[in-house]
Amino acid sequence: MEYRQDVSREPERRRPTFWQVLHSVLAAMFGVQSEKNRARDMTHGRPVDYIVVGLLATVVFVLLIAGIVQLVLHLAGR
Repeated sequence: MEYRQDVSREPERRRPTFWQVLHSVLAAMFGVQSEKNRARDMTHGRPVDYIVVGLLATVVFVLLIAGIVQLVLHLAGR
């Protein structure tokens, strides 16, 4: 009898897409990540992809907070 692995349980064998990397980075920023996605990131992802997307997400976050602060100060008359 031949043993066949259940293909549906195997993680994807290709690199994560940009949207999957972005999803993982945003999940990391909030401190939540599924075990399935973490395993995919660790086995198939390239560290440079996560570093670049993480830096860009951080810059966007800081600019967004700075913009909100500026808007609130403007509306408050300061």
